Amino acid sequence: MEARADGLDNIIARGVLVVGTKADYQPFGFRDAGGGIVGFEPDLAQDIAAALKVRLELVPVVSTTRIPLLAEGKLDLVIATMNDTPERRKLANIVQPGYYASGVNALAPRSLHLHVWQQLRRKPVCMIDGSFYVDDIKQRYEPEILTFRTTVEMYGALRSERCAAVIYDDTAIIGQLQNPDWTAYEMPLLSIMVEPWGIAVRLGEARLEKALSDMVKEWHRTDRIAGLEDRWHIPHSVFAQEMHRKYAEGQ
Repeated sequence: MEARADGLDNIIARGVLVVGTKADYQPFGFRDAGGGIVGFEPDLAQDIAAALKVRLELVPVVSTTRIPLLAEGKLDLVIATMNDTPERRKLANIVQPGYYASGVNALAPRSLHLHVWQQLRRKPVCMIDGSFYVDDIKQRYEPEILTFRTTVEMYGALRSERCAAVIYDDTAIIGQLQNPDWTAYEMPLLSIMVEPWGIAVRLGEARLEKALSDMVKEWHRTDRIAGLEDRWHIPHSVFAQEMHRKYAEGQ
């Protein structure tokens, strides 16, 4: 992709919108049986392409490649479960407002009857070693913490009853619960430490950023996000509900 002064004009002239998205994070972006990339975020990418009247091309990315590929000009924008952080704003323009959000939650057996975070006090919980929220969870709720290097080990410890619950990203837990093997488990708590997800464009792409901002506001105003939650069997999020109320009221 050639370097350009104005990304929006270039996309329209080319007739193709190139979007980086996840292909391994069900239901937000994953491969279907035919190998195509589908999910919540690819649907949003298609909405943008339709609004610009261009064809959509999806490029699979992971956390370590999404911003470098954007900066190199190989992507027009990124919609890939990316939290809006001060560090990332130094590397890309993050569209405001955020279109979705993720937080921290618990995956637990239904038989535990977990309703509030305080019930985890003195119970063994499994987490990924090095997760930013380990210390916060320990201070807030005083569980017995077991940490693991991989999610396979962590989920295995839950299945073998070495821990009462797994504490992890709520959006990852949603994907886990879509596996029929996990029907005896649930995510019953309110998510905490919630941070918005933002669409990323290259630094300096002001016109494209403004166009995307207007689209995101319209998604919230029309409750498009809740519709996609229903389509992809995602529990309705407090973030989406609050943003719909805000923009439906014209704020």
